[in-house]
Amino acid sequence: MSELLNITVGALLAEKAERYPDHPAVIYSDRDLRWTYREFDEICRKAAKGLMKLGIGKGEHIAAWSSNTPEWLITQFATGKMGAVLVTVNTNYQTAELEYLLKQSDSTTIILMESYKDSSYIDMLYEIAPELETSKPGNLNCSRLPYLKNVIVLGEKKYPGTYSWHDIEKLSETVPDSELDDRLASLRPDDVINMQYTSGTTGFPKGVMLTHNNIVNNGFYIAGCMKLTNQDRLCIPVPFFHCFGCVLGTMACVSVGATMVPVQEFNPKRVLQTVQDEKCTALHGVPTMFIAELNDPEFHQYDLSYLRTGIMAGSNCPIEVMKAVIEKMGASEITIAYGQTESSPVITQTKTDDPIELRVETVGKALPNIEVKIVEPGTSIEVPRGVQGELCTRGYHVMKGYYKNMEATKEAIDEDGWLHTGDLAVMDEAGYCRITGRLKDMIIRGGENIYPREIEEFLYSHPKILDIQVVGVPDEVYGEEVMAWIILKEGETATPEEIQDYCNGRISKHKIPRYIEFTDAYPMTASGKIQKFRLREKAKQLSKK
Repeated sequence: MSELLNITVGALLAEKAERYPDHPAVIYSDRDLRWTYREFDEICRKAAKGLMKLGIGKGEHIAAWSSNTPEWLITQFATGKMGAVLVTVNTNYQTAELEYLLKQSDSTTIILMESYKDSSYIDMLYEIAPELETSKPGNLNCSRLPYLKNVIVLGEKKYPGTYSWHDIEKLSETVPDSELDDRLASLRPDDVINMQYTSGTTGFPKGVMLTHNNIVNNGFYIAGCMKLTNQDRLCIPVPFFHCFGCVLGTMACVSVGATMVPVQEFNPKRVLQTVQDEKCTALHGVPTMFIAELNDPEFHQYDLSYLRTGIMAGSNCPIEVMKAVIEKMGASEITIAYGQTESSPVITQTKTDDPIELRVETVGKALPNIEVKIVEPGTSIEVPRGVQGELCTRGYHVMKGYYKNMEATKEAIDEDGWLHTGDLAVMDEAGYCRITGRLKDMIIRGGENIYPREIEEFLYSHPKILDIQVVGVPDEVYGEEVMAWIILKEGETATPEEIQDYCNGRISKHKIPRYIEFTDAYPMTASGKIQKFRLREKAKQLSKK
């Protein structure tokens, strides 16, 4: 067992800036933005001082709602220096989800881009917090969001009641370096520094509290599996708001002094162009991203000859896709990682020198300093090797808990510190794991975790719906799609389009049921429990038609 790193996110960046001052830390290829480690550290210090000037204290919550912008990346390491907890916000969120997250997380500050795809983030925020229109920056007093005070908008335009990113940079000038140094020195590696919301089976997302130790060490061991060094350049098209972007991506890079090459918003052409232009040696993605890149009409025109490694994760990795990434993209040392937000997130990962069979048929072995066991579901009794059971894990990587939700924390982590993942797996004699199914009803669509209960809870608010059951159905592009089985109230009629329209703008697009079936009854057990597996079977047949 190697020794754990005992360092904060902010101190880790400072250490790398000292060791590799002139080495490229961040490259945004499309905007020709290039920062060395010394420059990036200085920029993060500046942002940290600006946030401190707003009066943001250690342990306060700052929500970040944007795609992979330079400011998001700066905020990750700036909060790592001044001790505020970075609350990551899914870029697909709509008003109901945003309001819930800001309220449940007690965020005092939100940093947001003006808009993303066809959603105006600004309009959504004004809808939830109309008081912003008439408030002074930093003095928001909102009835629906009592904790929220500061709104920071990324962009040139000035909005009522808000700060711009430039304002934060300006504010930093009045904070002495010694004040930031004192704050940084007061942080402890086991302090919570990152909070990510994961959809809950109870229907409401839960805030997963991750510490410096959680994400610094996980990033370091992930880098080790990829044989990542300071000579590598990692292209990061996966979202920062997800652990894939901000742990497997940015933290893995900084842990070894490698170069981060983010892509702000996924586009297969942009990714291929970036890998070519910046001679990237590593690339991350969920299977659907790699499929889109491989199927780009101009794929063969790009020079990907420097590509060596990377990670494919987020949902089941089809063997043919994995082989194509190795053979056609040249990423001969590509790895597969498995985990969940509650485990910072990676539990197991394949290594660059694992035989291809193990790299396509398993999710690898436990990372260093991590324990994994397979138990009889609902118990702590370990099953023999080769027998299916629930995968449980223990170690430095297990979350501190769910924010303000002790009950759910106790359900997830047992008295001996084992996190029960809810995933079914088989472990072989050598410790390699295969994920074989799920105990829970979670749907994984294109790498996004969707809990049926969350959609069910939302759609119960539709005036015509009496009952609803949501299940996942297989899909060639996204792995799974969402299907809703609906019982309408007596005398009511509705169309699938009507239900989908009701969801538009209120829940994320990827959660809106693609398939909708109306029914009079659900298959039941003798004791009156709905048999979701039977609905899934029927759904499979219908979606093939």
